[in-house]
Amino acid sequence: MDIEQFRKAGYQAIDNICDYFYSLGDKPLVSPVEPGYLSKLVPSSAPDAGEDFDQISDDFKELILPGITPWQHPSFFAYFPTSCTFEGILGDLYSSSVSNPGFNWSASPACTELEVIVMDWAAKLFGLSPAFYNTSEVGGGVIQTTASDSVLVAVVAARSRYQKAHPNTRIEELVVYTTTQTHALGKKAALILGLQIRVLEVSSDDEFGLRGDNLRSSLEKDKQAGLKPFIFIATVGSTSSGAIDNLQEIGQTLDNYPNIWLHVDAAWAGVALSCPEYREPLRLADINEYATSFCTNFHKWGLVNFDCSGFWVRDRKLLTEALDVTPLYLRTKEGDAGTVIDYRNWQLPLGRRFRALKVWFVLRSYGVSGFQKHIRECIDKNKTFIGLVINSKYFKLVTEPSLALTVFRLLPGKESTQAQTTERLNELNQIFFDLISSRKDLMLTKTSLNGEVCIRFVVGSSRTTLDHVIRAYNILEEEANKALQLWAEPHEVAV
Repeated sequence: MDIEQFRKAGYQAIDNICDYFYSLGDKPLVSPVEPGYLSKLVPSSAPDAGEDFDQISDDFKELILPGITPWQHPSFFAYFPTSCTFEGILGDLYSSSVSNPGFNWSASPACTELEVIVMDWAAKLFGLSPAFYNTSEVGGGVIQTTASDSVLVAVVAARSRYQKAHPNTRIEELVVYTTTQTHALGKKAALILGLQIRVLEVSSDDEFGLRGDNLRSSLEKDKQAGLKPFIFIATVGSTSSGAIDNLQEIGQTLDNYPNIWLHVDAAWAGVALSCPEYREPLRLADINEYATSFCTNFHKWGLVNFDCSGFWVRDRKLLTEALDVTPLYLRTKEGDAGTVIDYRNWQLPLGRRFRALKVWFVLRSYGVSGFQKHIRECIDKNKTFIGLVINSKYFKLVTEPSLALTVFRLLPGKESTQAQTTERLNELNQIFFDLISSRKDLMLTKTSLNGEVCIRFVVGSSRTTLDHVIRAYNILEEEANKALQLWAEPHEVAV
């Protein structure tokens, strides 16, 4: 493909993308394909001779799009929001056009320098302490792929710091701390690194957030057993329930354990820190006082296309001392002089994409006020949904709603609920969820809190209107009626 052919194909691609978004609201939310569908449609080997790009483009539309779940659909209320803005798409396009591995400053100076700048922009947007700014020359921010990578980097750096302070520590003595509400990324990091993990129980009485006493007693028990806890992964806005750990109590507890790293995972909820009115409930002051590192994903609720995870650390040397690998062929005079940041030493891989460009495009296009408006509108839409749930004869909130997330369950009625076992009510909610999942025009996900099967409803798409929320609620009421009828009949359901 030459330049003019690329120009023509590019125009066509933009037209196709626009057509896709124009029709997005009419598309089914559940892909109609079956496992293995694509292998029946695509040859088992690459073609010997090159094919016409028009045919390739057509095949994307005919073969690939049917197998795509449209996360940007206005009636997508499952999992978590996933951003896809036109500014982000263009940022990815321009980034791809100047493709380079970005492993050090000299690989392309703008790639590093723009990331240094936009990560400070974002830190200020979220109200993070200047200790986390790149301009502090002590702490700083870096773009990772996902929150899972951010956590893995934090665990690697925390392990390195602990072992340097305690050189006789054996790997089997080290313990990663999480809670039952921590995302599975904590378990995965421990699994990858061959480390023990301690999962602390949290209570619905505390809205599923960890309290300091719970952490303290576990630390004391492990210390007596000769174990070495070295990192606690705290959560601000858990995926399952929106839970927020009590960071003040946790931080005060960890003051007595100075070698334990406190990582705050705010992958989904952290971007709401852009709105000053949510900084207190999201415990910003405690993050700024106690956190060793902090993470939030732009690519969830933050208007920047996947993948783009913001990761800040209070002391950048904790990363570089753990991750710095600089063979002769990667050395530069700027790096040796310490006048630039070489971001390869702030992450696990050496190479990296120019993700800062799409953050720059989005923040410039929306501005602080536009970014805040997006967050506030999503929360307001969820408040409407909460009001409908509270006044419903069918549903009950399971835990306090968190920003744009509501967790609820279906009940048969106040009097009959009291006579039902947890297993029986779980059966009802599983039937209800199966009915929801069978629909093509709505998508939600489920979770389990204290053994209770619950339904999650989360608002986050920039294309979701209040009408979509109300329509979703009406569908849920319709399916609740069916679920109650099925539940009253003898049958078997796997929960």
